Amino acid sequence: MQTQAASRANANLVQSLGVDGRILTMLVVLAVVWTVFQILTLGQPGQFLSPQNLWNLSVQTAVVGIMVGGMVMVIVTRQIDLSVGSILGFSGMIMALIQTVPPLGWGGNWILALLAGLLLGALIGAFQGYWVAYWAVPAFVVTLAGLLIFRNATFIVASGRTIGPLNDNFKVLGGGLNGSIGEFWTWVVGLVVMAYIVYQALTNRSRRIKNGLPVRPVWAEAVVNGILLALTLAFVLVMNAFPYPGTNIPRGMPVPVLITLVVLFALNWVALNTRFGRYVFAIGGNPEAALLAGINVKRILVAVFALMGMLAALAGAVQAARLNFVTNSMGNLLELDVIAAAVIGGTALAGGSGTIVGAALGALLMSSLRSGMVLMGMPTEWQNVVLGAVLLAAVIWNTVYLRNRR
Repeated sequence: MQTQAASRANANLVQSLGVDGRILTMLVVLAVVWTVFQILTLGQPGQFLSPQNLWNLSVQTAVVGIMVGGMVMVIVTRQIDLSVGSILGFSGMIMALIQTVPPLGWGGNWILALLAGLLLGALIGAFQGYWVAYWAVPAFVVTLAGLLIFRNATFIVASGRTIGPLNDNFKVLGGGLNGSIGEFWTWVVGLVVMAYIVYQALTNRSRRIKNGLPVRPVWAEAVVNGILLALTLAFVLVMNAFPYPGTNIPRGMPVPVLITLVVLFALNWVALNTRFGRYVFAIGGNPEAALLAGINVKRILVAVFALMGMLAALAGAVQAARLNFVTNSMGNLLELDVIAAAVIGGTALAGGSGTIVGAALGALLMSSLRSGMVLMGMPTEWQNVVLGAVLLAAVIWNTVYLRNRR
């Protein structure tokens, strides 16, 4: 009886807060993982919660973080994209070739390279989406073919060579020595985000009251938004706590992290506030009903795959800029990390359910586990065992959660 009462109390608390239980669970798991790794790495030069490690962790999360929002939309529509790692590698190689191979390479056309890479990624995604949407070819087969084609096309276009070094301005995208926005602009970004949180809280509450919809209690509104503001402030302080080598000058937020945050904020806004986002979830919930409701299902599917391809190309630009050289194996098997992050973040493989915020937390959890295990000196094979176990546990938890909610 006491257990049932406690469960009902917890359920009522979550309901009052108006937050997805899966996201709350992810935050708790992240807090536990960070605490455990901090305890296990105490006394080591690179403690898990040191500013240097957290700064590096944010950069390591960026590539998967850029792509995971697009993967959520793909999976929500009951599809899958196994080719994102190969698209990342192929588009990254094309961008490197444009910068380094005459005649284009002589001028260091990094902007042209970036735009060409993004366009190429979007076209590849749209091409794959066309076969899925208009010819009803299973996405698994289409994107598996894409994985094989573009992984080997990367080798072919470069003749097996490693291409680089890249343009210095382009390398800023990777968050290297000059790839941060500095202390002042980090505070500017943080304050803008905090103002946006307050603005969204006030406008959403007033809109719901105006339309006669239920709202959170005032205390719950204060708790949720207070936590969001505190997390934003903590993030800014950590980013500014890591200085340039041999100086006391804070690096601030890395450029790839800024790119990731912009992408995730934009995708979350699209998913929650636009007709396109509503159509994506409607298709995932019931494709037949969506078609009967007048939604152009085929066009939406092509757009989703094109978006995924463009995000993979953007991630390829960040990865290439970070490495300064592009190899034939760049992005190899990265699609598994992206899919795993989306699933760990609560996206249902059956479609119709998933959040951008949850997927971002999933990407952060995976990077945190890798970072902590590397600091502990754990062998790679055991790292993969742990990540596999976490993925299985996340799928089981998500299945149980969705079943109980029904």
